[in-house]
Amino acid sequence: MKRRDFIKNTSLATSLFMVPSFVKAFDEALSSKFGYKRLIIVQLAGGNDGLNTIIPFRNDIYYKSRPSISLSKNDIHKLNDEFAIHSSLIPLKRLYDDGYLTIINNVGYPNPDRSHFRSTDIWQTASDSTEYLQSGWIGRYLDANDKKPYNAIEVDESLSIALKGESVNGIATTAPERLYKTSQSPFLKEVLKHQSDTHLSEHNLGYLYKTMISAESSAKYLFEKTRRYTSLQSYPNSEFGKQLKTVAELINSGVNTSVYFTSLDGFDTHSNQINTQKKLLSDYANCIEVLVKDLKQQNTFKDTLILTFSEFGRRVKQNAANGTDHGAANNVFIIGEHLKQQGLYNKLASLNDLDANGDLKFEIDFRSIYATVLDKWLEVDDKAVLNKSYTSLQFI
Repeated sequence: MKRRDFIKNTSLATSLFMVPSFVKAFDEALSSKFGYKRLIIVQLAGGNDGLNTIIPFRNDIYYKSRPSISLSKNDIHKLNDEFAIHSSLIPLKRLYDDGYLTIINNVGYPNPDRSHFRSTDIWQTASDSTEYLQSGWIGRYLDANDKKPYNAIEVDESLSIALKGESVNGIATTAPERLYKTSQSPFLKEVLKHQSDTHLSEHNLGYLYKTMISAESSAKYLFEKTRRYTSLQSYPNSEFGKQLKTVAELINSGVNTSVYFTSLDGFDTHSNQINTQKKLLSDYANCIEVLVKDLKQQNTFKDTLILTFSEFGRRVKQNAANGTDHGAANNVFIIGEHLKQQGLYNKLASLNDLDANGDLKFEIDFRSIYATVLDKWLEVDDKAVLNKSYTSLQFI
């Protein structure tokens, strides 16, 4: 039986992985937090409406397509003479003005899937729309570069496929303290009492025991490392704010982690889009601004890149419920100090030339963004991670 199937079908494994995922973190001297590049990924889950995020405010087709949900002059802030940003993103506009934001428009992939679940899988595994992968692009980054699980952390109770590799998985946890307490559970202690060299040499059972043995050390390391530092910044009192505060505390504690994965849910705006998106974008922008301030204060922002994506955009035309339906191409935000092309990377796709479903046509394959980040930021072989070569972009 394959190890992956064994894990899925073993009650012991089920009990183990019902709690936050554990990692193997050796008690070794880690590299300094300065000069160590990190990537923070933010998913705007549900399909954020990119056309009401970066707005072509001089385009008549935009207003005709959205008579009830187009944004007025009071709801936008100009980026240039052609495009504007949603007023809820004023904190992001400040980053834009400081040269810390690149906006990449028309990002997608060929033959787009408009299912939340399938499109999310495509973005998280970096697959073709007709290809079904069992590992995520961050998980394969861990695999290909002999990285330990603690090199990728998702601030959540469960691990997304993005951080699952063929041989190495990242960690899912909302708080190092909670991870540590779980590692001290009587269940784990009792199971570990019965491990032996024979067990460790067995293919499947040995894998489980080795994972559990490393759990205590992993949890203790993260707990001990992060409890020495508490952020002094005041984050918004939202779940997303808590996620980013945890990320900042991990980074500023010197934890040797390359990739952090976070998400903000609720963007499936089939109805009442104006109010819903306004609230969500405000939460996103305010939290991001505090995160950047937190990292800058500790001199770690210079080594951090933030990538924000959504699994698809929305239909250009509004629907009857004052919302929008699932679309295709969307915008991606890149935030950092070392951007080669600040501001708008490219113009919005033509509203006169939509695809057969009435969606914006994609221009940039999202895997080109991943390839650029892997190659130029994390400095690894992007082809080995993505299984193919993609055109490199010039934003970092």
